[in-house]
Amino acid sequence: MKLFLTFISAFIFFFQTDLEALRNSYAKANLSNANTEAFIDLAGKQSGSDAVTSGYKAAAQIMEAKIAKKNRKALVKTGATSLESIIKSNPNTIELRLIRLSVQENIPKIVGYRGSIKDDKAFLINNYSKQNTTLKSYVKKFAMQSKSFTEAERATLK
Repeated sequence: MKLFLTFISAFIFFFQTDLEALRNSYAKANLSNANTEAFIDLAGKQSGSDAVTSGYKAAAQIMEAKIAKKNRKALVKTGATSLESIIKSNPNTIELRLIRLSVQENIPKIVGYRGSIKDDKAFLINNYSKQNTTLKSYVKKFAMQSKSFTEAERATLK
């Protein structure tokens, strides 16, 4: 029984480390093309199939359009369709909503993928207090640099 619990604990720790690496890389991805490429590579190497990891993989597809020379429209469409499908299956996952909000804030307006910004921002604010410390910190860091949040809304995230 102890051996079984050890394996489960190791698996959870390993998974958490991958997720932390994805979060950190994603947070820096828009700072430069090199960071974007690093995030895309990291997301591509992830073997997890959970909703959040899949959400980051979809975001990586969308971000790949930023540095790609060809098929940019197809990359955005495929990534956005995938992200929307994942969120539809997991509508109460705050991290997925944060990913979509981040993508929609940073994608050029001409692309037209901006329809959920208000809903996702409201979801983040309303569900912030229900999250664990790690997610609260991640959401708060995002909100502090986000174009969508007002100073009053940022102040509600304690």
